[in-house]
Amino acid sequence: MGDRAKEWLLAAGAGAAVGALSAAAVMNLRSRSKRREGYVRELLESNGVAARAGNAQSSRHLGAVGTSDLLSDEVVSEQLTRNIQFFGMDSQKKVTESYVVVIGLGGVGSHAASMLLRSGVGRLLLVDFDQVSLSSLNRHAVATRDDVGTPKALCLKKHFSMIYPECQIDARVQLYDPSVEAEILSGQPDFVLDCIDNIDTKVALLAACVRRGLKVLCAMGAGARADPTRIRVADLRESSNDPLSRSVRYRLKKEHAIEGGIPVVFSLEKPKAKLLPFQASKEEETPSDYQIVPGFRVRIIPVLGTIPAIFGQVMASYVITQLAGLDFQTEPVVNLDLDHYRILHQRLIEHEELMYGTAEQVLVDAEEVMYIVKELWRGRSARDQNQKETGRKMWRSVNELMLVRWDKSKPAGASNLILLKFSEADAHESTTLDHIKEEEPEFYSMVSRVLKRAEVEFGL
Repeated sequence: MGDRAKEWLLAAGAGAAVGALSAAAVMNLRSRSKRREGYVRELLESNGVAARAGNAQSSRHLGAVGTSDLLSDEVVSEQLTRNIQFFGMDSQKKVTESYVVVIGLGGVGSHAASMLLRSGVGRLLLVDFDQVSLSSLNRHAVATRDDVGTPKALCLKKHFSMIYPECQIDARVQLYDPSVEAEILSGQPDFVLDCIDNIDTKVALLAACVRRGLKVLCAMGAGARADPTRIRVADLRESSNDPLSRSVRYRLKKEHAIEGGIPVVFSLEKPKAKLLPFQASKEEETPSDYQIVPGFRVRIIPVLGTIPAIFGQVMASYVITQLAGLDFQTEPVVNLDLDHYRILHQRLIEHEELMYGTAEQVLVDAEEVMYIVKELWRGRSARDQNQKETGRKMWRSVNELMLVRWDKSKPAGASNLILLKFSEADAHESTTLDHIKEEEPEFYSMVSRVLKRAEVEFGL
């Protein structure tokens, strides 16, 4: 037998061996998968048929186990295993024990509620007066054609009971207004999600949450937008390019003396279209003839279904991480270009030369200055972190700001620079950290915490 023939036989033998091993591995995986599926199916069937029993099964399960013990259930812990790996068991337990209210269950609210459910939130109150329509299927999270004509709240409850039957779901076909505030906002929810698109109702809900001290996250306009990269989470004062935000800000300030302090999800993108014009089919008809509820608009705005879905996903992610205690900082809404950061960098160099005779210990460049100013100090003096001026207003004082060392004995690195106004910088240079720690312990702790974050993120 020739050498080439022997090589072919050896290759064929090796291939057969590998193929046999691969087949065995695949069969083993399939077997394990089928065993797991059978195990889960048996458990679910032993508790009743979720699809038919709806929320009754959920109530029975919670009555016997309770939300605090849900993660001890093998099926639940397996379903939430990726979340547990991400947050850790203790933090996921906080999510599982939480109670969240979602008001408005359209394109934004349905996706937000869906991901709250899939992330293991133990109790949900779903509120919406409206019904599923054919035109809402381009953006609704779970609705099908069979659901058209059914209330959105009941539609979600039906589908949710098949996804995570252990969740305690209260679905209310109800319009939120001040008359039902106590009914809907009672029970100390851990978070309220405002996914309403009517200004009157939205303002009433936000004001009620502020008055009651409830955590609330508000969705602004998602219609007529197309760019997902421009979606932000920020304080209500910082939202811009959004007509709904402007109206809500004005009404909250005028009617309730609320100027901010409410996180909102909004888009920096200018709307690509306007409300569609009303066209009555008969001369005697008026727009009010088409209102489902008095005061609600009858004209519609074009909606690309992906954007409200992303709004909802952003809201769910924000709330879940808050519930789990995961500390992260949302990206500030900025209006500075790189030239502004270069100016601040040059000021730092000049200040170092003036104070220390050299700029050799400046360990940051303009891009790192951008991080320090934007991410750490959010464009404001370290002494103004709790002030109301945010958004565009806070950049008007950029000509009065400069970076200085926090600890004068250490180099001017990312974890040792604070942003101050000129007068504040002069005062800081004439004092000591020990004096600040003694006289202003809260300020000292706040700055130390912020600079520690820079130390961790830069790996210093």
